[in-house]
Order: sequence, then C-alpha cells, then structure tokens
Amino acid sequence: MKYPEALKRLIESFQMYPGIGPKTAERLAFFTFFKLKDEDIVRFSQSLLNLKTDVIYCSQCGVLTDRERCEICSDSDRRNTILVVESSRDVVAFEKTNQYDGRYHVLNGLISPLKGISPNEVNIKSLVNRVSSEAPGEVIIATAATVEGEMTAMYIKKQLENSNVKITRIGYGLPAGGDIEYADEITLVKSLEGRKDM
Repeated sequence: MKYPEALKRLIESFQMYPGIGPKTAERLAFFTFFKLKDEDIVRFSQSLLNLKTDVIYCSQCGVLTDRERCEICSDSDRRNTILVVESSRDVVAFEKTNQYDGRYHVLNGLISPLKGISPNEVNIKSLVNRVSSEAPGEVIIATAATVEGEMTAMYIKKQLENSNVKITRIGYGLPAGGDIEYADEITLVKSLEGRKDM
C-alpha cells in the first residue's frame, strides 16, 4: 500500500531538514495529520511562507532581520567594534552573554575550497568596506576553530592588513567543567595559545 500523494509529499518535505530521516519524517507527518488542529496547520504553513517574504539580511551587517537595518546596527549606544561571526545564530549566542556591546558582521558562511565556497561567496567584501568607512577600534574574528574557520579568519586578516585597525581572534580552549583527557588536540592547542596572565 502506498501513502496518499499529499502525505507522501509532506514526508518528503520533512526529510529536507538536516537529521530527519524517513522514519522521523513519517512520524512528523502523521503527528501533523492526527494531532494538529486545522488552525495550527494553517498558522504553521503561513509561518513558513512569511519566513521567505518577511525575513531579510541587514543591509549593514548581514544578520537576519525584518527591517532594512537590524536593531543592533540601529543602536547608537553600541561600541565601535565589529565582531565577525559565521551566522545569525552566532549573534544570538553572543547577545545572550550580555558581555559584548559592539556591532557584528555576519559572513553567512565560511571559505571552503573543498565545498566550492570561495571568498566571493562569503560576506567579506562588505566587511572590508565597513572597516574602511566606519573605522572601528577593533575587529574581532569569531569563526569556528575548524579548517574552514581558520582559513576564513586568515583571509579576513590579510584583507584588513592595510586598514590600520586592531584585529583580534577570540580565544578557544576547554569548556567550563570539561576534562582535559577528553579534549581533542585542536582544543588543547588553542587552550595553550589563548592563555593569559593570572
């Protein structure tokens, strides 16, 4: 027996999400049909449509927003520093700490020759233009401690070399409560490189 075409298409749609295999997609589709009220399904489908029509990239920093300039770029009380991150989720993570009061620049990706992602496909050119026009006191690079993250950080540093701006990299190391014996080599190396005076 085959599923009805609409149910089959819904199962296939759920499988587009990362980490959702056929069985999980099937469970989600059946939950949607049997457990959700009609108005919940309409609201959910409308949210998906609104996502594509109402959410845009901030014209200044590249974070996801629903206006031309995001609330952070519009806040005149923010310090004139730029924290460079890979995605909008990273901005949210840093904002939750309540420790950083500067501005952001979202790359929306990392350079990765193996995946065919060149510097032109990452939001770097606009960063160089921002540094030139805004003259921030510091550019903090906060890309991941991966091959792609390090490559992107080095590329950005090279692009900003002649800008007379202080360029720093966030420290990496052991997480709070983490055991050294379970840490990988890269984490241990970064923890040594990021050490500071006590």
